[in-house]
Amino acid sequence: MLKADTRHTLTGIPCATLYQINNETMKTLKTLKLVFGSLIMMVVTTQITIAQTYNLNNSASTLKIEGTSNLHDWEIEAKDQQGKLVAELDNGQLVRIDQLDFIVKTESLKSGKSGMDKNTYKALDSDRNKQIIYKMTKVNNIDCTTTGNCKVTTSGTLNLAGNTRPIDVTFDAKVNGDKITLSGSKSLKMTDFKVDPPKAMFGTINTGDQVTVKFNSTFHNNQAQ
Repeated sequence: MLKADTRHTLTGIPCATLYQINNETMKTLKTLKLVFGSLIMMVVTTQITIAQTYNLNNSASTLKIEGTSNLHDWEIEAKDQQGKLVAELDNGQLVRIDQLDFIVKTESLKSGKSGMDKNTYKALDSDRNKQIIYKMTKVNNIDCTTTGNCKVTTSGTLNLAGNTRPIDVTFDAKVNGDKITLSGSKSLKMTDFKVDPPKAMFGTINTGDQVTVKFNSTFHNNQAQ
């Protein structure tokens, strides 16, 4: 009996107590595994939805300004654009936009008619106002109908001919791999920016005050390449 008792109390701790200690240790290990698993999932999720920077691809983008006159409709196109988009995606779907900037070189606006271009540059005072600048200040809503296709409503400012005014712009955003394409249109009045509508042929041709800006802008995430 003494030998048997010595075997069961060899560690000096009753067997029942050892069982309880082992059971609590297993529970603690399971809890730690759950905690570490949750932390790993949080890290993975953060990596998926982290904001990325996209730069405008000028050659793959278009921006046109359409207007009217007492003689005929007209169109002018921006040949030199720059832009930056900082956006957050979740598994290929747009969930957030932190920054959106557009810059158009004023004298890159081309109509195909040198006389009209000169009148446009004069109206915009291109010698002093080298750029037309849009800056988003707020995202009002992102409505995604399908993965990768969203309608975005924003507020921002537009600096035209040295005059800055608030402007709301709604556009479609399409995500395709490492690129995001924004497309939409916006009507403006030149006089809101203190711009006199250009005239031609000694004032016999008068352009209308309202113009429509149509854009299809493609932004690439160069880091993903």
